[in-house]
Amino acid sequence: MALMITDECINCDVCEPECPNQAISMGPEFYVIEPGKCTECVGHFDEPQCVQVCPVACIPINPQHRESRDQLWTKFRLLTEAKSSA
Repeated sequence: MALMITDECINCDVCEPECPNQAISMGPEFYVIEPGKCTECVGHFDEPQCVQVCPVACIPINPQHRESRDQLWTKFRLLTEAKSSA
């Protein structure tokens, strides 16, 4: 399951540098998470780091991108392989 940032985001800039997959970037109005890069920190940490640092709790699971833990591990491995071959 990829995460998403809701419009409650206050653009405090703390989530973006915490993302090990560089899935978070500034959108037109507030930060956004690219579902193809979000592994909920699987492979890096026990819990999503953006959720841990968000002061307004505006980072829920994205209902349009539900993935099992196995799927998140597969995505992590694919992203890691892509980084190492680049």
